[in-house]
Amino acid sequence: MWYDLAWETIRWFNYLVIGYYVVANGVYGVFVWSSIGLTVRHLIRIRYGGYGAIAEAQTTPPVSVLVPAYNEDVNIVQSVQALLNLNYPAHEVIVINDGSTDETLNRLIAEFQLRPVDLIYRRHLPTQPVRRFYTNPYIPGLTVLDKRHGGKADALNAGINVARAPYFCSVDADSILEYDALVRLVRPIVESPDPNAIVAVGGIVRVVNGSEVRDGRVSKVALPRDALSMLQIVEYLRSFLVGRTGWGAWNSLLIISGTFSLFHKRTVLEAGGYDTGSVTEDMELVLRLHRVLLAKRRPYRIVFVQDPICWTEAPTTLQMLARQRRRWHRGMVESLFVHRGMLFNPRYRQIGWFAVPYHLFVESLGPVIELGGYLVVGLSYAMGLVDVQFLMLFFTLAILIGVFFSVSAIVLEEMSYRRYVRWRDFLRLIAYGVIENFGYRQLLAWWRLQALAQVITQRRWEYVAKRGFQKKPVKPATATGQERA
Repeated sequence: MWYDLAWETIRWFNYLVIGYYVVANGVYGVFVWSSIGLTVRHLIRIRYGGYGAIAEAQTTPPVSVLVPAYNEDVNIVQSVQALLNLNYPAHEVIVINDGSTDETLNRLIAEFQLRPVDLIYRRHLPTQPVRRFYTNPYIPGLTVLDKRHGGKADALNAGINVARAPYFCSVDADSILEYDALVRLVRPIVESPDPNAIVAVGGIVRVVNGSEVRDGRVSKVALPRDALSMLQIVEYLRSFLVGRTGWGAWNSLLIISGTFSLFHKRTVLEAGGYDTGSVTEDMELVLRLHRVLLAKRRPYRIVFVQDPICWTEAPTTLQMLARQRRRWHRGMVESLFVHRGMLFNPRYRQIGWFAVPYHLFVESLGPVIELGGYLVVGLSYAMGLVDVQFLMLFFTLAILIGVFFSVSAIVLEEMSYRRYVRWRDFLRLIAYGVIENFGYRQLLAWWRLQALAQVITQRRWEYVAKRGFQKKPVKPATATGQERA
């Protein structure tokens, strides 16, 4: 009796595994081809209409760059230097010191010769109390808020309250933007016949590990030596160049990296700002924007830009990487649960019928099926349900499909933006596109499975420590404010 029940359970789980792989790989296969077409059109558009006109145009919208910072003293100075030097006609940089307990605030004060000032603070969004504002009259584009610790979402809400521009851009303190990053990001808005209809824009995030950073810029792009960083580079290429480009093509993008994203301020205020109770406040906000705007039947677009424009530090230890991925997956699951009313709801069109179901059943529950699939297929072989040829075919196809998607993203990078110019770098990326399927992707699935358990058992999010862009601590500048202006 128990044997028949086990046999039937395993048989149906095999069907589930096959269905999962067909749906997941089928969607990603469509995204590969659509990404190629979109990237080619994007490159042609850039070739015949560069970014210079946008950077110089009087109609280019002003942007407030928000930098939430909590214990970021190893990176904060170089990040702010890069942001102040961006090639953009009108932008301000607002750093929100979210109750840091390290030298974050002191480094900013020393480096940029800041002084406390009184500013009008309108609390459009509720936040933890703001203690003080700091500015330098010789650096009019920089404002620093010092507030009580409330988390990243609370810090961003405080920044929105201070922001003066119609658009705001959220940037992580451990990230560095390229010189024309904002110009590239606002291009869809400038080119749109209805700029206000574009409520959010996301850009590509690249791993800075291995590259040289000087004076707040990536001075030399290079691959890291350690395997863990290399594996993450391949993963980022696949996720952004294929995954998010594909979702953006269908106006079904649910994830815009909080590391670097642009939002229409008035629309975000209408939606209530960032949710301070969410672990991944960026995804929750995007989901809420879809929900609010579709409910109001207001035309809108959430766009993804394929340009490589933001560099971020990736974890270099398994412990920190595990914390990061558990937090990401847990946040996605919680955000989908909060907005579960969109699931298969015709009111929300392609988001309710396609994007939310895919992220719920394929992305969120994927670790259960992936890891369970390895176990069940092995049991099926042991029980005689499948022969050795099927067993080998299953594992071979699973590996080859994963390799195909990774290599496709790497080739797309080489054909288009080509940040890694040496043939040796290209071959290393291809090699790691193969290697990641033997252990790394299974490890990611295991951490995502742990995140599903944390949704129920743990409310505290896990902190990911940073090493910094340089090994030596940043020394306070000796230049005066006049010399810097």
